[in-house]
Amino acid sequence: MNFDFGVEEQQFIVDVRQFIAEQACHDDADDVMNPNRESDSILSDTPARKRFNKAMAQRGYMGMSWPEAYGGKAMPGIYEYLLNEELSRVGAPLIGKGVGCVGQTLIRHGSEKLKAEFLPQILKAEVEFALGYTEPSAGSDLASLKLKAERSGNGWLLNGQKMFTTSAHFADWYWLAARTDPQAKKHKGISLFLLPMNHPGITITPIETLGEHVTNQVFIDDVWVSDDYLVGECNNGWRYICEALDYERFTFYTFSPLEEKFNKLMQLIKNTDRDGVKLAEDPCIRRDMARLATELETAKMLQRRVIYVASKGEVPSIEAAECKLYSTELHQRLSQAAMNFLGEQGLLHKDDADAPMGGKWEWSYRATPLDTIGAGTTEIQKNIIARKKLELPLEY
Repeated sequence: MNFDFGVEEQQFIVDVRQFIAEQACHDDADDVMNPNRESDSILSDTPARKRFNKAMAQRGYMGMSWPEAYGGKAMPGIYEYLLNEELSRVGAPLIGKGVGCVGQTLIRHGSEKLKAEFLPQILKAEVEFALGYTEPSAGSDLASLKLKAERSGNGWLLNGQKMFTTSAHFADWYWLAARTDPQAKKHKGISLFLLPMNHPGITITPIETLGEHVTNQVFIDDVWVSDDYLVGECNNGWRYICEALDYERFTFYTFSPLEEKFNKLMQLIKNTDRDGVKLAEDPCIRRDMARLATELETAKMLQRRVIYVASKGEVPSIEAAECKLYSTELHQRLSQAAMNFLGEQGLLHKDDADAPMGGKWEWSYRATPLDTIGAGTTEIQKNIIARKKLELPLEY
C-alpha cells in the first residue's frame, strides 16, 4: 500500500504552505493561527478568521471538489484533505461545513433557488453555517430527534430544542434537522431546513465546556419557514445527513495536529530542567516518549487508511472509526504525559505568567476530552468496529 502523495499533490502542499506563510505576515496572524485553541482552532469565529477564509476563497481553495457547473474545479477530494491538513497544522480555520455537507448536499439535492442563493456565498466565504442535529434526548441516536415541523400554509412551523450546536453563536444560517412525520419510523419522517440564525424565534444560549470550547443550546419557538428553504425531498433528511458524512471523509481526519503536539512535547523535555538535569535525560521519560512516538506512527497509518479507502470510492466507516477512536485518545495521552513530566508546574493556567509553554498543556488536558465526544463518541466508534469489523452482536 503506497501512502506517498503524487507529484501534483506534493506541489499543491508547497503552494498551500506558501499561502500560509504569506498570511502569517498579517497583523492578525496570532488570532488566525492558534493551535492551542484545540477543537476551536478549526472555526471561523472571529473577524480575523473570516478574513482568512476570504483570502482562501480568492486563492481558489473553496469548493475545489465541486463540479465546474457550480463554480468548483472538479478536483479529487484528496486536495481538500491536503489543504485542511496544512491548515490544521498551524491552527488555522478549516474549509468545513459550507463546502462539505451543506454545499455538496445542495449540489446533489437542493432546489435551483437554494443553489443560486447559497453556493456563490460559500465559494466566496461570505456565509457561515451551524448544524442543528443533536437534541437533549437525541445525541448519538440522532434518528430519535423530536423537534417538530408542522405544515402551515406554504411552509412549516418549527418548535423544539437543539443541544451542543457548535458555531450557533456566530453562524448566519442553521442547517436544521426536524421531524416532519411523527408517525413514520424514526429513520423516516426527518427533513432538513435552512433557517436564518437571526430569526426572532431562535434563542441561543452558550454553554462553555471544560476546555473553554463554546457550544450552544438552541431553542426554536414558532419559527415559520417557507417550502423554499426545505432541502431536497420532505421526509428524506436522514439520507442527506448520512451522505454528508461521506463528503467530510477526506477532510475531517487530519493527522498534523497530533504530530505538532508531539513535536512540542519533544521541545518541552529537551528544554526543561529538573534539579539541573534535562527532562530528556530521565530514563522513565525517554521510555514514555519512545512509546508515544510509536503510537504517533500508528495514528498516522490509521489515518492514511481512511484516505486510501476513500480514494477508491469506498466509504471508510471502519477505518474512520478506528482512526477517530485511537487518535483522539492519543491526544489525551500526549497531554497527560506533559502534565506528568511537568509535575505541579503543569497545573498552571495559561493566564499565569509562569505557566510552561504559555499553559499549553494544562489547556490541552482540559480540552482534549471533547474530541472523544464530538463527531461520534468513543463508545459509538467501538460499536462500529465491533459490529462491522468483528461482526459481534450489539448489547441492548
